Amino acid sequence: MRFRGFISADLPRLEPLEIVLRELRTSGADLRLVPTEHLHATLKFLGDTDDRLVPEIVQILRDACGDLRTFPVRIQGAGAFPTLSRMNVIWIGIGGADALGRIAGILDERLADLGFPRERRQWVPHVTIARVKGGRNLDRVRQILQAHAQDMFGEAIVDAIRLKRSVLSPSGSTYSDVEVVRLPG
Repeated sequence: MRFRGFISADLPRLEPLEIVLRELRTSGADLRLVPTEHLHATLKFLGDTDDRLVPEIVQILRDACGDLRTFPVRIQGAGAFPTLSRMNVIWIGIGGADALGRIAGILDERLADLGFPRERRQWVPHVTIARVKGGRNLDRVRQILQAHAQDMFGEAIVDAIRLKRSVLSPSGSTYSDVEVVRLPG
């Protein structure tokens, strides 16, 4: 059996972030917002994943986490990929994410041995909060992102890295944990 997989660090609900999401929701723009219970930093997108590879993926994930203990990250700043003038993805930044970057790098390298393609771009610490679906009212979205570009939304403690299953539907994606690697501390 196969599933659409990815590896992530999940984020808790943060009230200041809810405000930005509410502003985006009422902007009138054609956006698909990520539900707050699904907010996460993707460390490695796997895509089509064979269930039989899960034990090897989990071992690589455990190795990538090594002796890492729980650690804080700052949820700060807002922007868009590839640029504000050509938005496809709307994001919130993550500061103090060096450990996540190391994990992402190890996963990218080691999972290539299992047939998962290496990333073409360098990993950027962020949380996708919306995807742009059309060009309507994007000037309003730019204003919202510029107003929050330097905001500090709070801190989160990274205490686990997760192998997740994503199921796509017309109403959006649903995620479930396949395996959770907890960090001590």
